[in-house]
Amino acid sequence: MINVGWLTNSHFIILALLLGFAIAHSGLAALRPWAETKIGARLYRVIFALVSIPFATILIIYFFNHRYDGVQLWQVQGIQGVKPLVWILSAVSFLFLYPATFNLLEIAAVQKPQVHLFETGIIRISRHPQMVGQVIWCIAHTLWLGTTFTLVTSLGLIAHHLFAVWHGDRRLANRYGEAFAKVKARTSVIPFVAIVDGRQTLKWQEFLRPAYVGVGAFVMILWWGHPWLMQVTAKAYW
Repeated sequence: MINVGWLTNSHFIILALLLGFAIAHSGLAALRPWAETKIGARLYRVIFALVSIPFATILIIYFFNHRYDGVQLWQVQGIQGVKPLVWILSAVSFLFLYPATFNLLEIAAVQKPQVHLFETGIIRISRHPQMVGQVIWCIAHTLWLGTTFTLVTSLGLIAHHLFAVWHGDRRLANRYGEAFAKVKARTSVIPFVAIVDGRQTLKWQEFLRPAYVGVGAFVMILWWGHPWLMQVTAKAYW
């Protein structure tokens, strides 16, 4: 049993879970070109989901149940304006985490899943919107909770997504070659950099898509159901 002052067992468990998820998620992504030739794109997508979704669910529940573990580094929950700021940052994070460039029918394997080379919508802001969204989410929740457990979790999540930036670019380069090199030259990882230096032009009409309405509705449902979600996850005694 490891317990060195504030460094409780849960700090190591969440890092182990994050590492396991990163290996499973990125590993399966790396295997995609080979796997699709053997079992087909739809079956690969199903297997990917059957591994990733339960793993992510376990991570979320464990985080919720241990979010106040360790030392309280700061406490800002009573400061006026902090709670709205955290909710605004969280809402913005979901706009990046679940960009409308994704085809939901492909994600569900209703349509044949494909690897796309996008350069529109939120990709104009950042070539890796999920990484940006995860960083914003981590900043918001670390600010709100202020515990060492949350800080460790956030650092682990950010590290995984920074690796995914390199890994994702590498996979796209292998698949698309020169075409991806041109997209990479016209986009940026850091938000708005390509727009500021003139490589990209933000086109707001590209954001007028039903998927963004869905993301907005999801944020509202999450805000409404957040207390209930805490109660449900607390029933998992781990």
